[in-house]
Amino acid sequence: MTVNVQTFWQDEFEEHAECLQKTRQNLQTAFAALLAASAETIRNGGKILFFGNGGSAADAQHLATELTVRYKKDRAPIAAIALTTDTSALSAIGNDFGFEHLFSRQVAALGRAGDLAIGISTSGNSGNVLKALEECRKLGIKTVGFTGETGGKMPPLCDILLNVPCKTTARIQEMHIMLGQMLCGALELELGLLPAETAAA
Repeated sequence: MTVNVQTFWQDEFEEHAECLQKTRQNLQTAFAALLAASAETIRNGGKILFFGNGGSAADAQHLATELTVRYKKDRAPIAAIALTTDTSALSAIGNDFGFEHLFSRQVAALGRAGDLAIGISTSGNSGNVLKALEECRKLGIKTVGFTGETGGKMPPLCDILLNVPCKTTARIQEMHIMLGQMLCGALELELGLLPAETAAA
């Protein structure tokens, strides 16, 4: 079977544009709440924990790096950790306790009341993400869900929910990384970490 590149090209962009528009219309309030919670966490000496599987794991470490290193300009680091990068911890937890405990075990070890946890799951049904959010609730850690459509099983476990109103996994992931990078940019400004001339631009 031969792909009709022109049709495929147009269909992908149209679906992306539709998802982008719906996200723009529906998630501003949730994004504002996320920004406020993130700023409060950092100002009070807490940290932001990111976790997810597969592409969402890549988003977790991408966003944690944007915060600890830099996003647009050099500035003070922002405390953030991706719970997806320590291969020794991931393999030991998976082997000794089971895959569903991959993130909750790390939350129990590293999380503290006053931190902010961002669990990423396009379906909202990833068992290890849900278990980590449950652990966060026990520890008094504010919880955020990056998910899609209805949010699956995430809503009851999240203080703030950014559920991209789309069904296609790829489109949801595209919105997740956009929303995450928007958070990085807005948080730099909210915390006053950029030089005055950059913040004014």
